[in-house]
Amino acid sequence: MMKQAKGIQTIQTYFFVGIGGIGMSALARYFHTHKSLVYGYDRTASTLTKKLEQEGISIYFNEDEAIQVLESLSRNSTFVVYTPAISKQSKLWKCISTSEYNTIKRAELLGKLTENKFCLAVAGTHGKTTTTSILTHILKENKIGVTAFLGGILTEEQTNYISTGEEVYVVEADEFDRSFLQLYPTAAVITSVDADHLEIYGTAEALVESFTIFSEQVSGQVFTASGIQMEGKKIGFSNTNDVYAKNISIENGSYVFDLVYEGETLTDTKLSLPGKHNLFNALSAVALAAYFRPNKWKEFADALAGFKGVQRRFNYLLQEENLSIIDDYAHHPTEIAAAHQAAKEMHPNENLMLIFQPHLFSRTQKFADDFAQSLMLFDEICLLEIYPAREEPIDGIDAAFLAEKVKLKPIKIIEKSEMLSSIQHSTCKVVLLLGAGDIGVEAQKIKRFFNHEMELE
Repeated sequence: MMKQAKGIQTIQTYFFVGIGGIGMSALARYFHTHKSLVYGYDRTASTLTKKLEQEGISIYFNEDEAIQVLESLSRNSTFVVYTPAISKQSKLWKCISTSEYNTIKRAELLGKLTENKFCLAVAGTHGKTTTTSILTHILKENKIGVTAFLGGILTEEQTNYISTGEEVYVVEADEFDRSFLQLYPTAAVITSVDADHLEIYGTAEALVESFTIFSEQVSGQVFTASGIQMEGKKIGFSNTNDVYAKNISIENGSYVFDLVYEGETLTDTKLSLPGKHNLFNALSAVALAAYFRPNKWKEFADALAGFKGVQRRFNYLLQEENLSIIDDYAHHPTEIAAAHQAAKEMHPNENLMLIFQPHLFSRTQKFADDFAQSLMLFDEICLLEIYPAREEPIDGIDAAFLAEKVKLKPIKIIEKSEMLSSIQHSTCKVVLLLGAGDIGVEAQKIKRFFNHEMELE
């Protein structure tokens, strides 16, 4: 029988199952840099696993090899770290579950790492990665020792794990599988509570209830978006909030605004990330940083101008006079609408083309009408087949099912191999590639093609 882990003080070795995941890899990097022995398994190699291997972490892509390595490790001093995404039918899981290994979920391990630390957490169905990344950046720029576990790759540092010291920890509080209920942060922001992950929660009300429980686990201050009916200081775009932006304008592709923090104003604050949702994320980051060091809030706000972004968060793959291609992780109707708003703000006179890869059969089924409304904001729409991730197919739920919901706008279903030709034959000068699946891999191929680095087959 596998054993649930009690503590991490005596553990010397970590074996990560699914080490190529964005959250798992950040933890693996933490323990590797803290001189633990770190091993990992994943089904397929990726850019991220290659980077981990270059950093000195041993990774296996064959289950039999992984089992052989695991069985050679001391059961008493080894943690097997896993996520709910692991297949319970896999040989590796059967080996783990029938042997006396210390096992721990990724979220629980993150909770143990941050307990008794000054921990700033970002929760919400949208905006977690960008907000934690901005927060990490502005703390780091102000010479504060920060250890951060991020859900994306920072553009400038090219990593999802930052450690310049341990004065403060920064984490994403992930609502999937109620993972964030393993965290007890010092302060937190809740950016949004839109219905999502209903395959886990069942109802939107149950999701909100889970966020409420999380907020009650925060020992210090909770901040929330202005529209969220939950206790906490409010963040938004009106003077009814505790933290807000006013006098917002766009200059040379960047926001310029006045930032008001609890009655004090800093004028001419700058942020180069497009989209009101990103402006909100920046306000949230300043609010959390200011809770940690109130006397430095203006310095934190000033540091926003230097933030370079996160991979797959409204990244320009190409920016030329006749064609701009934008890559973004948006995979929920609200996020798609936000990406449209940002693109329209940056390119007000241009038609917008969308290539979208739906993520999860259950999400596509439950939010089909909402997806259709967001897709119809665009002038031309291409759909890829649904990316299944951890799910088995649902009868009748596919790209054609979603396409039928879209009225009044041209839409076609394409293969990934047709993405480039679809872009080349479109009359739109601005193209958005959206989704949380492997469309990001295809996006990088398209980027390399336009940079004359490769030919697409």
